[in-house]
Amino acid sequence: MMGRAIRLARRGAGRVEPNPMVGCVVVGDGKVMGEGFHKRYGGSHAEIVALRSCQVSPRGATVYVSLEPCCHHGKTPPCVDALIEAGVSRVVVGVLDPNPLVAGRSVRKLRRSGVKVEVGVEKQAALELLAPFSTVQTVGRPFVIAKWAEGLDGKLVTPVGESPWISCERSRKFVHRLRARVDAILVGSETVRTDDPQLTARGVAIRRVATRVVLDTRLRISPKSRLVKTASDAPVVVFTTTSRAVSSKGKTLLGKGVEIVGVAERKRGLCLMAVMRDLAGRGMTNVLVEGGPKVLDSFLRKKLVDEAFKFVAPTLAGDSIRGGWISANFKPLCVEVARSGVDLRYRWRLTPSQVV
Repeated sequence: MMGRAIRLARRGAGRVEPNPMVGCVVVGDGKVMGEGFHKRYGGSHAEIVALRSCQVSPRGATVYVSLEPCCHHGKTPPCVDALIEAGVSRVVVGVLDPNPLVAGRSVRKLRRSGVKVEVGVEKQAALELLAPFSTVQTVGRPFVIAKWAEGLDGKLVTPVGESPWISCERSRKFVHRLRARVDAILVGSETVRTDDPQLTARGVAIRRVATRVVLDTRLRISPKSRLVKTASDAPVVVFTTTSRAVSSKGKTLLGKGVEIVGVAERKRGLCLMAVMRDLAGRGMTNVLVEGGPKVLDSFLRKKLVDEAFKFVAPTLAGDSIRGGWISANFKPLCVEVARSGVDLRYRWRLTPSQVV
């Protein structure tokens, strides 16, 4: 039943952030009486949806919920009070809420009210589900997903004049689905200069419109680039040095609807943690880092990547930039491999789920 609650929770991906994804199942006499998930930010929480879906009274029922119910007033009333008022006899929780406003308080309140509580059922799966939210709560930055494609020769860039795509159409559609559920898509200035990308999700259902983020130490982005031209359609934020942020070029870009943010400069570029904290301050939970190679290298070396997708195409990319070092410079905690058209798709988890 907890597995069912977790599967339900995933349906809210891309719509509930910065809230966590949560699923809930109400069981009585061994049968599902009601179920639900948190569908959108500001909407009813999973427990409320599940209780309302019950055709008969849930009094005496067991409730399975992937995350500890809330106990504070936010955009909605406390779920813990609703469970007590409904008269449920038992609540099974996947993991405790890392939010300091909750953090075990709901469990204690339920027990004081005579409700039996069990915590830690399907804990690892529940932690994986909670990872983006808990990363913001405990580390102070968004959950970072890295993505790249390489050929059999381990190279990330095709020769000039050839197709810029290494991966196949199915792999590219997978990436567009990722883009359609994250808060931001991040690249470096070199990618903008050479590829002139749109960095938008196309051909898939849009769950949220991602902010396009560019790391541009020397503020080289052209006012004629597609990102700048479409700044009114989806936000564009360019991070550069504090001095260049107030330059005439910066003011020109501001006039075209691009937000310019100055951050501290480090030896190898901008302070990535400062960038991540800025994005977290905007309420961002998930950031997709698409590169290029130098940006990927920086994030991986700073251990700022939580999850990575690598697509390996059955071709020889054939240019000078190799990606083999990427898989050689970390030890993933979990590895999944799947077919993606003619490509192989690797999924790695690079940071442990926060234990709560």
